[in-house]
Amino acid sequence: MPPVESTRQEWQEGHRRVDAEPDRRTRARLLELVDVVRDELRRRVGQTFTLADLDQAYRDADAWVGEEIDDHRSAAVVTAAAFHLYARGAVDYTP
Repeated sequence: MPPVESTRQEWQEGHRRVDAEPDRRTRARLLELVDVVRDELRRRVGQTFTLADLDQAYRDADAWVGEEIDDHRSAAVVTAAAFHLYARGAVDYTP
């Protein structure tokens, strides 16, 4: 499996975990954090990008996500979910 596809599976799992959060308030908070990370992705990656560009940004995300969100326990899931959603805008995105 190509590395980007493996990473995309990780992103999808993060998105699934956020969606599956049983507590409504916790899920709402996670979605707010996903939006924060997506906003930062727009700034860092831009609006025209490939999945490879996004994969590279994901590899560097640990360095900046902690500065953007205050819930470090959920950072990995939130980050993966945000990248999953943002990937849909990649010029080479296929479902």
